[in-house]
Amino acid sequence: MPKLWNDTIETHRREVRQAILATTAALVAERGLLNVTMSQIAEQAGIGRATLYKYFPDVEAILRTWHGEQIAHHLAHLTAVRDRATGPAQRLEAVLEAFATIAHSSRGHFDTDLVASLHRDKQVAHAQEQVRDMVRDLLADAAEAGEIRGDVAPAELAAYCVHALAAAGTLSSKAAVGRLLVVTLAGLRPISS
Repeated sequence: MPKLWNDTIETHRREVRQAILATTAALVAERGLLNVTMSQIAEQAGIGRATLYKYFPDVEAILRTWHGEQIAHHLAHLTAVRDRATGPAQRLEAVLEAFATIAHSSRGHFDTDLVASLHRDKQVAHAQEQVRDMVRDLLADAAEAGEIRGDVAPAELAAYCVHALAAAGTLSSKAAVGRLLVVTLAGLRPISS
């Protein structure tokens, strides 16, 4: 087959897949996981049920895929934020602020049963490890530069930061997220003799 034909088919497949993912996420957010069927997804996405089943076996598989893409997007965003900032302390603060914003922005989008189900997935544990590792490395750089405390291992401080800022997902305002960030950063300040 000519390359143009292959490119056109691949583009179409990507568009159908994205329509399925977006439609499912919207339906589940609106109706809840247990109230969404494959038939409803196919109808809302504008495709046949047979086509839908060629892509995914069930609603949970669609949601796991959608969630995986969200995670990849968040990790890429954190990396971009880190790479735009200059200086160890600035990179650290920028990443922590972005992480808190991500946690806050995902607040209340889905019911707690669905969130619990998605967060048991291996890809979430791997992503959390990647975030902790990124924060740990930023903390080590900032400690080496004397910009944050050096009396606690960077891995321990990374766990502190990630756990503290994950609480942004429970907060009701951006101002509260900002205050949480300030408190978290205060815990990183060097200890005066």
